Amino acid sequence: MKVLVGLSGGVDSSVTACLLKKAGHEVIGATMSIWDQEKFKMMNPSHLKDACFSPHEEQDIETARKLCEKIGIEYHVIDCTKEYQKIVLENFKQEYLSGRTPNPCVVCNGAIKFEALPKGARAKGIAFDKFATGHYVRLSYNQEQKRYQLRMAKDEKKDQSYFLYRLSQEQLSSILTPLGDYTKDEVRKIAKEFGLEVSDKKDSQDFYSGDVNDILEQNPVEGNFVDKNGKILGKHQGIWNFTIGQRRGLGVSADRPLYVIGLNKEKNEVILGYEEDGYKQSLIANDVRWLSVPKIEEKTIVHLRLRSSQKPFLAEYQPIENNEAVLTFYEKQKAIACGQSAVFYDEDGYVLGGGIIKSTQG
Repeated sequence: MKVLVGLSGGVDSSVTACLLKKAGHEVIGATMSIWDQEKFKMMNPSHLKDACFSPHEEQDIETARKLCEKIGIEYHVIDCTKEYQKIVLENFKQEYLSGRTPNPCVVCNGAIKFEALPKGARAKGIAFDKFATGHYVRLSYNQEQKRYQLRMAKDEKKDQSYFLYRLSQEQLSSILTPLGDYTKDEVRKIAKEFGLEVSDKKDSQDFYSGDVNDILEQNPVEGNFVDKNGKILGKHQGIWNFTIGQRRGLGVSADRPLYVIGLNKEKNEVILGYEEDGYKQSLIANDVRWLSVPKIEEKTIVHLRLRSSQKPFLAEYQPIENNEAVLTFYEKQKAIACGQSAVFYDEDGYVLGGGIIKSTQG
């Protein structure tokens, strides 16, 4: 089988390419280029750590190129900068300026990594049967339901299923995720056995390691810090500088630590409260999508994640109109940010689907 492997320059995608080649497949390496050197030329890369969206992209491309030379496969760089700016960065800006906290990795996976990248490769005349990545997630096909299904990875600490719930059945039908049954330690061990220089390379944890204003390109807009009763506590320079649950960098003194518990775009207010003020009982999710199962149209119990690193917890799913749903928690949850994703699982770790958090209720 001819397999195109998305290479990031990291250990996971590198091992994916090696495992597939060892298995006898004809492997082709490809890296998506998303950093626009001209647009972001004023940024100083010296203080920025390696990240998915980073001025260090050329270094990652060179690392991927050397890997392909080492294992004897062809290599290509696919320019996805225009699609990335139009879809991922514009969504990022609009959401932040609306007082929401987006998850660019969720958007990128569905629209860029698993869509624009393989499409761009085919447009360059690169033929392949499957597209593979180094994501930690298990993929299978359910004959009874006639659906592809995603399941949490063997290594729950590295599981990336949360970021992939928006993939379509068409996308799932054409991909491979070989690392789902490995732990990170096993992958690093395999990398050493293959003699890969990246075997000990640190994981890239963030979407972008610099100041969010580098991307938003907004001038400061002074507003008020207020408590939940509207009392003014201080001044800030724009609600987009804050996220729900944030404690550090507020510059407001109080008898107990204060947290960001709300953002009001209309009044340009950052609402502060004590830790207990940030706990919520339920949320409304919109743009709900289904993955491993057909659309659920009745009240049901699901295992829910509101953050990628969170252990799933029990919640009641209740569909409402306009492709929205109410999710009520058995135990209150804190620091729920609108704009993030709520991802539903079953008891066996299969990704049922998910939606974007629209609002929360106490």
